[in-house]
Amino acid sequence: MDCTVCTPITENFLSKKIGELGGGFSHESEHDLAVMVSEFLENGASGGAESWCSSDSDSGLCDLAQLADNITFSKCNLDQYESDLQSVVHSLVLSINEIDLQFVKSGPCNASCIRFSLVQLLRHSGYDAAVCSSRWQGGGKVPGGDHEYIDVVNHTGSGNSDRLIIDIDFQSHFEIARAVESYDRILKLLPVIYVGSLGRLSQFLQVMAEAGRFSLKQNSMPLPPWRSLAYLQAKWHSPYQRQFDAEKQSGIGRSLSEHKQCSGHLKRLQLALVSQMEADRLLKPKSGNNKNRRLKVDRRWHSLFRTR
Repeated sequence: MDCTVCTPITENFLSKKIGELGGGFSHESEHDLAVMVSEFLENGASGGAESWCSSDSDSGLCDLAQLADNITFSKCNLDQYESDLQSVVHSLVLSINEIDLQFVKSGPCNASCIRFSLVQLLRHSGYDAAVCSSRWQGGGKVPGGDHEYIDVVNHTGSGNSDRLIIDIDFQSHFEIARAVESYDRILKLLPVIYVGSLGRLSQFLQVMAEAGRFSLKQNSMPLPPWRSLAYLQAKWHSPYQRQFDAEKQSGIGRSLSEHKQCSGHLKRLQLALVSQMEADRLLKPKSGNNKNRRLKVDRRWHSLFRTR
């Protein structure tokens, strides 16, 4: 199979890709990324660094409709504890006020204040929640990096426990340049906030890595290493440290301007969450007590949101 890339890889394209990596990159990771970008420039057009090119025929390409079905199935396949926690997380996120952010963490923090606010609310509600900071070294085809998310440990008794992941920026991990329309539709099917097990998370990652590979191929673009499945998995599967409270700010009278970017992030998150909740509610069958319970919860969420 001819793997010639029709569109040249430009510096502007690479700059956009680097920007998509997010604000959690460390200085050590920057060196790893610089090396990876250099290799990508040299080898990307010839099928290096997990290019989508392979010896398989076009019949081996992913079926985006099937991938969309897989997303829908994984999104609905929650056990009772996951479902209950998801409802609680949605409610608490909508209850966070912009003013709360300045009392959690001082200075610009790339939405870390939102995560710590949510952790505080979860802990007050009886959950063993913490902000997790993961970090991994670059190696092979995977650039180094770091990531911040939330986990909740469910202590099930007899010394056993289950760990659930909460990521408030879930869709942003899969945004790609020049995505085809079918990819954007799949992206919008993802939960705004991921709440669930690592196993279910892996299902989403596998689907989105394959869908991203397909979308990039449609535009004659190779798959860069920071869009590979291995890199996505590293964000949540790497060694991590749990933290319950952010560093307390000194002094009083901190200005909200320090959290202007985070305040905007919070508003967008809440609006996207309300929109998704409305869409999910309309898709669910309406029946008896479940309908009445859902309407009560929806009214509570909207009431909390309108008090912002």
